[in-house]
Amino acid sequence: MKTYNVLIVEDEIPAQTNLRRLIEKHFEDLRIVGVQSSVVGTVAWLRDPDNRPDIIFMDVQLSDGMCFDIFAQTEVHGKVVITTAYDNYALRAFRINSVDYLLKPIAPEELQAAVERCRRTMESEKPAPAPDAEVLRGILARTGREYKKRFVVRLGDKITVVNTEQVAYFYAEDKYTYLVTTEGRKLILDVSLDAASEQVDPRLFFRLSRNCTASIDAITGISKHLSNRLKVALEPRPDFEVFVSRSRTTDFMNWLEDK
Repeated sequence: MKTYNVLIVEDEIPAQTNLRRLIEKHFEDLRIVGVQSSVVGTVAWLRDPDNRPDIIFMDVQLSDGMCFDIFAQTEVHGKVVITTAYDNYALRAFRINSVDYLLKPIAPEELQAAVERCRRTMESEKPAPAPDAEVLRGILARTGREYKKRFVVRLGDKITVVNTEQVAYFYAEDKYTYLVTTEGRKLILDVSLDAASEQVDPRLFFRLSRNCTASIDAITGISKHLSNRLKVALEPRPDFEVFVSRSRTTDFMNWLEDK
């Protein structure tokens, strides 16, 4: 059986772990030979002549830039599969530009289909052309203006779909990120609070503090507290107090006035 070498480029540890688990569980012919989390690290890894990945799974936003910066700095050999949280029809343009894509959180059946497409390409006599970084960057620019319409949450064998308008707030606690619905359900996400906050419309959600991002509809009251901090009341009521960071007070007030 032919074995294909896989490189994972992903800066979110939970997403790294999930993708690694899916690959190791479902694909005997795939061998993970490297995991990188940054543009700099990936470029250095790819420039090593001993590293020859057949398939590269790339997150769009890395710790030090966009994944397309990698293409501008070094030759990228192998079939590229972009992983992204943006659910938008424009992503189809990736596939006609020699790049596949997967939506996060990655479902096993979607991963299976992507790997099968990669196998067919690699086994064909005519190799796929190298991706054009600027074309892909343009696709992302058109896609990036769309915000997440729903969150898919997995708990064991159960899958829950939460539309974004049903989200009251997100918060981080004990290394976990939680999504709280308008009905008071609390679900664990497999992305960081930073990532979840970037995926929702900033006109409707605000990062109140280091550990909480809330919807405008979830805010039921605001009061001044010690040291001129603002205390925010949310509904459903959280188990913790929410204060707007002092450095964000002006931005928060401006955001409220724009509603």
